[in-house]
Amino acid sequence: MTKIAITGSTGFVGSNIAAVLVKFGHEVVGLGRKSPEVAAGWPINVVDFNDVDSIAGALDGCEAVVHCAIANDFNRLVDDREFAYDAFAGLTQRVTLAANKAGARPILISTDWVMDGTGHRIAETDPGNPVNFYGVLKVLSEQVIRDLAPHNGAICRIAGVMGRHQLAESPRSQDVGFGYFVLSLVEALRTGEPFTVWGGDRVNHVTSPSLAAEIGAQIERVVTRKAAGTFHLVGDEAIERRALASLVCEVFELDASLLRESEPPAEALFPAAVPVDSSLGNELTKARLGIAPQTLRDILTAFKVELETGEIQTLTKPE
Repeated sequence: MTKIAITGSTGFVGSNIAAVLVKFGHEVVGLGRKSPEVAAGWPINVVDFNDVDSIAGALDGCEAVVHCAIANDFNRLVDDREFAYDAFAGLTQRVTLAANKAGARPILISTDWVMDGTGHRIAETDPGNPVNFYGVLKVLSEQVIRDLAPHNGAICRIAGVMGRHQLAESPRSQDVGFGYFVLSLVEALRTGEPFTVWGGDRVNHVTSPSLAAEIGAQIERVVTRKAAGTFHLVGDEAIERRALASLVCEVFELDASLLRESEPPAEALFPAAVPVDSSLGNELTKARLGIAPQTLRDILTAFKVELETGEIQTLTKPE
């Protein structure tokens, strides 16, 4: 059993990573600014994220720290640049310095939005070329890992994450990325409501979808194999938004005639440009981590089982 710390363990991606690591038999400790309002299935250590020593003390005995925590008030990130920089690059720097001090390996959860959207299934070796401030902040955070933990740090990019929040009610709406796209579609169509697939110039049209729980399983491989470098924890296929909606209807046995198409409402637009095609390739990642082939249908089927049984599902099993 390995002890692994997670920042942002009460968030969407973080709660799935934590739940999978616990299921796989690891000791998980969350790091948070305050005690959570909802009890988690792992302890939460309250730390001062402005203090490297405070973070380092909470990492005692940890093999790794998975850094998931972000500030997701995008309007504030635009309006307050000092806050934005500190919430991403600054916090990543403090977590990484604390990890180095405590002898833990830093693992950063990054994003497909570090890409500019002009390529397709971009390789792990690409350093990124973001088109908006969120992508820039993530690229800066990635560089912190390269600079401060070049031999033991890992950058794990994720994309098109489907799943359900493990500790809280998940939103029932899509965004101009792919966050909660599949879940919101399934929930709408299961109740007989139409679902509008967004399109237009300011929407992320193509991605390489992944399952939040499967990201947790692949993080375990990064930890147990002591892997360093950049990894793309995504499925094997890239797909366009409307095609994904149709495949979801097929796998979940939903009425595709309820699908609609339109541009998103003005209030749902991201306050900047977004990458059109943010799909990531994963060939190097799969070779290094020993991940078996995963079709998009496989991933959707695992998510369907999770929703029907309430039991978190992964395609990759512990080693």
